[in-house]
Order: sequence, then C-alpha cells, then structure tokens
Amino acid sequence: MPQSLTVPNLSGRLHVVTGANSGLGLAMAHFLAARDASVVLACRSAANAEKTRQDILRVSPNAELHSMTLDVASLQSVRAFAEAMQRRFTTLDVLINNAGIMATPRAMSPDGFEMQFATNHLGHFALTGLLLPMMRDRRGSRVVAVSSIAARSGRIDFDDPMGERRYDEWQAYNQSKLANLMFALELQRRLRRAGAETWALAAHPGASTTNLFSTPGGFIAKRVISPLMSRLLFQPAERGALPILLAAVAREAENGGYYGPMGFQEMKGEPGRAVIPRQALDEEAAARLWRLSAQLTGVAYP
Repeated sequence: MPQSLTVPNLSGRLHVVTGANSGLGLAMAHFLAARDASVVLACRSAANAEKTRQDILRVSPNAELHSMTLDVASLQSVRAFAEAMQRRFTTLDVLINNAGIMATPRAMSPDGFEMQFATNHLGHFALTGLLLPMMRDRRGSRVVAVSSIAARSGRIDFDDPMGERRYDEWQAYNQSKLANLMFALELQRRLRRAGAETWALAAHPGASTTNLFSTPGGFIAKRVISPLMSRLLFQPAERGALPILLAAVAREAENGGYYGPMGFQEMKGEPGRAVIPRQALDEEAAARLWRLSAQLTGVAYP
C-alpha cells in the first residue's frame, strides 16, 4: 500500500475475498494475511481454496486463513456458503466481491441466467444480501464491489438483460461491470437510510494482467496489443489490487466512494478516486436493477 494511505491493525477482523485463488483475489489475500487479518478464501473448488491457503501460509506462516467453497455463478452454492459462514462465524467485517469472468461465449448459469451477468453481478448481489446480517451492526464493516473501467461503456439492457435476442460478449461484460458499480452505490444509499454501520464502496483495478485474459475474448484483446503497448498500458495484479484494498481497509476511504488507478484513463498508477460514469449515477435505473436482481435471485435484503 502506498505510504500516502494508512491501514489500521487488521487483527481480529474477518475478511471474505471471492475468487481468492488467482489474480486480484490472490494478491488481496496475500496483502490481508501479511497484515494479520483473518481471511476467508472463497474459491470455486475446495482444492483451489486449500492450495491457496497453503501457498499463502508459506509466505505468512502465522496467517489465520479459512478455505471455503463458493461458486458465485450458482445460487445454490451462494446460499450454502452463506449458511456455512453463519455457522462458523458470528460477525463479518469486510466482504470483497471480486470473483468474475470476462468476455466469454454465451452460456447459461445453473439457474438459467446469462453466465457473465450471473457470475459478476447476480451471485454477488445474493451473497451480500445473505451475509449482511453478519455485518450491518459491525462498526467499520465494508462491502466492496469490484467493477471495471469497462463500466464506462456499459448499459443495463432491461429489455434483454440475458442477451437472449442478441448477445455480444463484450457488451455483456460491460453491462455486468456497470451493474457492480450501480449495485454498490444503491447499496450505500439503502444502508444509509437504514442507519446501518456497514459501508458500501466500489473499486476497479484499471488495466491489470490477470487470469481473465485467459478467456477467449480476453485472449484476443491481449493478442492485438503489442508487447510494448502492453507494458505501457497494463499493470500487474498486485498493483491492480491496490484500489480495491484502499476501499476495503484504508482509513482514507469514504462511504460510497469509487476508487481506481490515477494514471492515464485510470488504466494504471497510484490508487485514488475514480470517475463514476454518468449512467452509474442514474438512481432510478439503479433501483430498477435492484428490483430485477432481487426478483431473479430470490434474495430480499434485511
């Protein structure tokens, strides 16, 4: 974390990181573990979660790590994870909704939703609602939605959110990342009205080289960028994780804030305030997205 940002003692505070076994999630898990936080490594497979736990322990041998299974594309898995969390812990301090996929061919989730919308948005909407009772009375608790600079090009197609009539892998990705940001801003408004202790924030990693580029769409995008341009435009996952960590644990973060790299077009650089796209500020659309998400997931917020 840059010296301009301060991180309090994280000992005794519980953090959940979804997608903790690679990329941004792994970088964040390492950071938190090195600072004495208790970290739940929420990964799609038990094997990945346990391997990640062992890998982090080799670097931070005294870390308090919990490997747990979570597939955010499956509402059944989300519910099972939330139930396991409530049996195992009494409170939760920070939920980092990080797991995601990018620009994948059209596929359906186990619940019949378009896979990118299901994985990137609906699963985390449901997860947050189910875990919120563990957080809402916890002073200093935070929910962080990991968005993307792709949100700038996104729009919520309320007439065809699942891409049934027309599907474009990048438009679907942009929509899902805009949904992440709109969800965080709407959650913050609702928590504030309810007088809850929990903050809601969002962040994006800029242009970071993560495993998302192993998807067909990501692979093509990276192939068309020259190695020189890649070095100029992209930053490693460890740097891309910093704006998310700012939102999750830094004292400088503010309730409802949106954070990202401060360099050219917010693609790389030191973490700081990010520009919120105009369409993400549409409160009527955000409330409509909330109602749609609640209807699709069957999760009613307390």
